[in-house]
Amino acid sequence: MHFDAEESGRLRLREGDGVLAEYVYEPHDAPLESPRPYALLRTRSGADVTAYRPDDHVWHKGLSLALPVVGPHNFWGGPTYVHGEGYVQLPNNGAQVHRAFVVSDTPVADAVAGLARVDEDLDWIAEDGARVLIERRTLTARPIDADTWALTWRSALRNVSDGPLGFGSPTSKGRENAGYAGIFWRGPVSHTGGDIVAPSGRAGDDTRGEPGPWLAFIAPDRSAGVLMLDAGAEESPWFARSAEYAGLNPAPFFFQETVLPPGETLVLAAALVIGTAEVAALAATVGATLVDELRAAHTPDTPEDPA
Repeated sequence: MHFDAEESGRLRLREGDGVLAEYVYEPHDAPLESPRPYALLRTRSGADVTAYRPDDHVWHKGLSLALPVVGPHNFWGGPTYVHGEGYVQLPNNGAQVHRAFVVSDTPVADAVAGLARVDEDLDWIAEDGARVLIERRTLTARPIDADTWALTWRSALRNVSDGPLGFGSPTSKGRENAGYAGIFWRGPVSHTGGDIVAPSGRAGDDTRGEPGPWLAFIAPDRSAGVLMLDAGAEESPWFARSAEYAGLNPAPFFFQETVLPPGETLVLAAALVIGTAEVAALAATVGATLVDELRAAHTPDTPEDPA
């Protein structure tokens, strides 16, 4: 399992002759969609388990880090929720811009462990061109078994603006039960109506807004399953949908904003296990190990501010 860079602006995660993921780090999306790097994921049998620009929300991009409220800025895409007015298209759609990949300091250990790892530095740019955040992002992929593989995502965001930034969601701004913000998985249109499974069992859309260590999404035809685990410092509420579309997101800013002072760093992390319709059974074993690794790791260095 390894990443290749055969095509400009895109990495492919390869295993043998197959491609398990494509990480598009230089997207060509419209500014209105808050352009950002994203990962398109597949099962080991080749089935797609992410959507890109679905008709219902064209700013949904596979697996990505998407934040609708960063101070006055929208890094989610599309209109911004304004309490009392609803969704309003404002001149505030920012972009996450790839700066550079960072050479791993553990290439031999990664290879021995069968890991494929990418470290990336990014700049978060407001619509007016100002840099708001700088980020060090680490993506790590590994095989689990013949049917299953896993991807972990860890982002360290440093505030390089002149003032504090509130990280929030439409719910923190007044919209009921719409607390999406963070590392967000958007499933294919064919997954709409699939089962959402929680530690307590089959749960459905009622999991939205509830805290928990993990959720799994099972395709309606049971051809695939995605297990997503929250690896944040504290257990977060979840944003989850099935009836309208397939989506999972550990959402730490669901109900309340987190304020990041200038110069300070915020870390977001999650793990995904991509496999069969029985993938939820791996939560207590494989999933717990991935979360423990993410939480035990030293906080990633944020990139040097080039300004």
